Amino acid sequence: MCAMSSTELNNRVVTSGKGYQIKPSPHHERLYVIELEKQVVASFFEDVGEISSQQLEYIPYMRFVITDKLASLLDEDFQKSVRGIIHDRNTGGFTVGVNEQTTDPEDYVKFSTAFSHLVGIPNFDAMSGNYYARFSVKHTDNSDSYLRQAYRLFTLHTDGTYVDEATDWLLMMKFDEQNAVGGRSRLLHLDDWDELNRFYHHTMASQRLVYKAPPSKNVVKEVFRTTFYEQNNEPCICFIDQFVHPENIEQANYLKDLSSSMENASATTGLELPAGELIMLNNHFWLHGREAFEENTGLHRELLRQRGRFA
Repeated sequence: MCAMSSTELNNRVVTSGKGYQIKPSPHHERLYVIELEKQVVASFFEDVGEISSQQLEYIPYMRFVITDKLASLLDEDFQKSVRGIIHDRNTGGFTVGVNEQTTDPEDYVKFSTAFSHLVGIPNFDAMSGNYYARFSVKHTDNSDSYLRQAYRLFTLHTDGTYVDEATDWLLMMKFDEQNAVGGRSRLLHLDDWDELNRFYHHTMASQRLVYKAPPSKNVVKEVFRTTFYEQNNEPCICFIDQFVHPENIEQANYLKDLSSSMENASATTGLELPAGELIMLNNHFWLHGREAFEENTGLHRELLRQRGRFA
């Protein structure tokens, strides 16, 4: 388990290319921020203006068409750089926004689709019946998971635990937010977790556990997964407390202690994501969650989620 030191992370270089700059995020030492020039963003939305989100939903190849529109406005190294960040164990994540060029949800769908398809192919999202899901967090909710429950802590987890296909990456984009105090994204990179070795080498770490989704996810199949696994000789994790079904007291105590340890890890940090920005993470070694909101009857947040496999 070889992680970069704080000094090495802080000394990462800034990369500039035609129409963009990639530099270390000021909000998290492992993340990058991609800054697109305003003219690039404006030109992208002009070039894809005749393409609707319905076309993207109905015609899969159109998703790559708009990805090519974005790539053609930048240099040939841009896609390599984006993929390089997501695959890099030491970072594995970035944020990028529309640079105040639009507030149209249609444009947000196009923008997020272009970035997801630079990296890979989104999985079918059974909850929405589409390749992406849009959902709101409001003052009241009667859902069967923490996803839409505003005033509960959404505990750290990885995505795709209850589906039988690879979930290599995760993308989340904020569309709109009103009367929201709190509710920051919570992030933990596996290599920053001070008790990783304790849980990774535990006898329970390699036991296959049952994952089952609640009715709202529209997935009825049970999936068996180990909590930890290796990729490129590095530990990776698959976990969400709501959907894992232990079969005995020992498994339950292991999972409870694991979740509690991550929640209380000093490296678990909050990140603000403004409307019009997205974050993309490697789902194998990043865990994410959400802080609770402060109660407000006018609370509204709308998000888009995509998750899928590498190209």
